[in-house]
Amino acid sequence: MQVPFYSLQSVQAKINTDLLHRLSSVIDRKDFILGKEVSDFENEFAQYCQTQYCIGVANGLDALKICLRSLAIGKGDEVIVPANTYIATVLAVLEVGAIPVLVEPDKHTYNISAENIAPAINAKTKAIIPVHLFGQPCNMDAIGKLAKQHTLYIIEDNAQAQGAGFNKQPAGSFGQINATSFYPSKNLGAMGDAGGITTNDNELAGKARMLRNVGSSVKYHHQLEGYNSRLDTLQAAVLSCKLPYLNEWNTDRKRIAARYLNNLKDEKTIVLPGLIEGAEHVYHLFVIRHKQRDELQQYLSGQHIQTLIHYPIPNHLQPALAHLGYKKGDLPITEELADTSLSLPLFIDITDAQIDYVSDKIISFNKQSLN
Repeated sequence: MQVPFYSLQSVQAKINTDLLHRLSSVIDRKDFILGKEVSDFENEFAQYCQTQYCIGVANGLDALKICLRSLAIGKGDEVIVPANTYIATVLAVLEVGAIPVLVEPDKHTYNISAENIAPAINAKTKAIIPVHLFGQPCNMDAIGKLAKQHTLYIIEDNAQAQGAGFNKQPAGSFGQINATSFYPSKNLGAMGDAGGITTNDNELAGKARMLRNVGSSVKYHHQLEGYNSRLDTLQAAVLSCKLPYLNEWNTDRKRIAARYLNNLKDEKTIVLPGLIEGAEHVYHLFVIRHKQRDELQQYLSGQHIQTLIHYPIPNHLQPALAHLGYKKGDLPITEELADTSLSLPLFIDITDAQIDYVSDKIISFNKQSLN
């Protein structure tokens, strides 16, 4: 049996007729830059996230940069970010001239917590970027209380958790201004690069719109040093096609994760993903931990099962970030996650037979390792 890590086949089939119609309309109207589909999707996604505003941008990294710039965060400011995240979260802070302060995650949920954030706060701290990693939201009640206590901004990185929630409130609605990515493999993905910003603050929304559009709200009048980072009209059409199905697809992801959890619950050598009380996990990724991760991945590959590692080299040990001054051993939980984490196949097309096959092969590997 073959089990790919990811497939968009059924997703594409479901939206294909509607998508072709929408793309044809854009082509006929020729409004390729900030066209009608962009404003339509922005309104739809804002409503979905229960925020007043959504601003479509070119990608998730730009979304984070624009959030930081909208809050006037820059040189000399410190921003607390999880050490265990994709590098884009850290790069965004660096690109606006601020200093990323890397904080260890909780080893069971893989997310940062208020307990770990608190010791990193000082007079230079201006913001916290909670990343809702792998589809599980952080404990935003505790982080929000901490941020309020120290008068800090919250910028959610919601790239992996569209449709998730904490205590019935949608991810992407907790911070003053929040970023997401619509990279094709996300729970809500475009057919190329795309990103978005959500906020309830009219002034921040206005700044974000100018920053994405070369600092301009009126053509040839530039109030800010901005970026060329507009959500493509064709990509907005793709996202509008997919958004009505997001809750259904997230329900499928939860069902798949539940089957993995049940199949593997008795495997003592595996650490399964933990869930915090109040969190609605949408399982962008299903990540297990195993002390023989590399051997397990190689074994599964031999059984025609594709897996991935998120993330094999932690940010503080990346050559590009060596100037931050971290060294091996500084963030031991993050390093352990990098050494032991393995992402299993999880996509809407996956069958129960494929899930069981993956699970059975993991169990077989464990039995062989014990002998």
